[in-house]
Amino acid sequence: MESTPSDQGKKRDLKNEEYLSSYNKHLEKRLRNLETEIQLLENTRKKLEKEVFGLRDELTILNEPAQITGTVIDVLDETNERIIIKSSTGPDYVVKVHKDKKNEKFHSGMEVSLSQRDYSILDILPSNIDPFVKGMELQDKVPDISYSDIGGLDDQIQEIRETVELPLLKPELYSRIGIDPPKGVLLHGPPGTGKTLLAKAVAHETNTTFIRVIASELVQKFIGEGARYVREIFEMARNKAPTILLIDELDAIAGERMEEATSGDREVQRTLMQLLSELDGFDNRGDVKIIGATNRIDILDRAILRPGRFDRIIEVPIPNEIARKSIFTIHMRNLNIEDDISIKTLVKMTEGTTGADIKAICTEAGMFAIRKDKTIINFEDFIGAISKIMKKKESDHFSSELFV
Repeated sequence: MESTPSDQGKKRDLKNEEYLSSYNKHLEKRLRNLETEIQLLENTRKKLEKEVFGLRDELTILNEPAQITGTVIDVLDETNERIIIKSSTGPDYVVKVHKDKKNEKFHSGMEVSLSQRDYSILDILPSNIDPFVKGMELQDKVPDISYSDIGGLDDQIQEIRETVELPLLKPELYSRIGIDPPKGVLLHGPPGTGKTLLAKAVAHETNTTFIRVIASELVQKFIGEGARYVREIFEMARNKAPTILLIDELDAIAGERMEEATSGDREVQRTLMQLLSELDGFDNRGDVKIIGATNRIDILDRAILRPGRFDRIIEVPIPNEIARKSIFTIHMRNLNIEDDISIKTLVKMTEGTTGADIKAICTEAGMFAIRKDKTIINFEDFIGAISKIMKKKESDHFSSELFV
């Protein structure tokens, strides 16, 4: 049966519709692909714009002139309108502060950067303290030593608390009475009597920054280097106040000055003069307290012993019987010992020993017990430890007398 013209027309229309539908789907797919490409190109454009901005910033920084370093000499007014600066190029300038730094507090000695165009202050530079000096601060925590860990030095603890601890914790007591609190204290006595322990205990009780300086480390071979270390140590102490600064082995740099001196002696004297200058420069009620420690007060220069530098001189002597008993009790409280050990007998056997010697005796008694594979320390172990430590002490004393 032949198809009529109308049937043929319907077929053509159906084919056209199918073609148009297929073509429409093709166009929609292409449109989606183009939208995806546009999104990718947009992301690429944003990424490139960020790189352009970054490169422009780098170019701006590279085109800026280098800044000049300077040191603040004096602040002429509280609004930071005029500040006297000594520049690294040589001359002094009266300069202004950049608007971004108007609220900063400036003081004499502060390191700053200056613009080459108008010499205005652009930024405050960190303090240039030698890493050798920074290493003297005990940064992890304050010493874990309290007054209860020190035996036989009750009078010395009382004096050092009045000199160092009270001015830091209750400065109003001194101002109320109308007296200036001491600036520092000098501890002297034989080695091992507890001078350093006293300083650590005060730092623990006051929860302050603790800086320990071994004076012999300040003796340097280059001219002026020891004096620079002293200056930077005191600067760090001021910046980290409240601070307790312990100068151990003080006799290494503060020995009596002689008329005839070698070049090395003169360098030690320069370091001493810088130390004397720094001690004089502290405010009476400052939050930095100085503790000196020495085994040889007899050789110290008279200048460092005068009031105003070390206002109180405290002797830390060899412990007597009562003190030795207290020290034995402290060092034996954590030991696993037999109950029948007589501390009184141990005290009588250790006449002339120091606190460090008694601590060594307790440690050595524990080593005797370990050597015998025991878990409890008995009286025989203490007898053996005392014999060993006392013999060593006598040998050291005899050797020192040979070189006197």
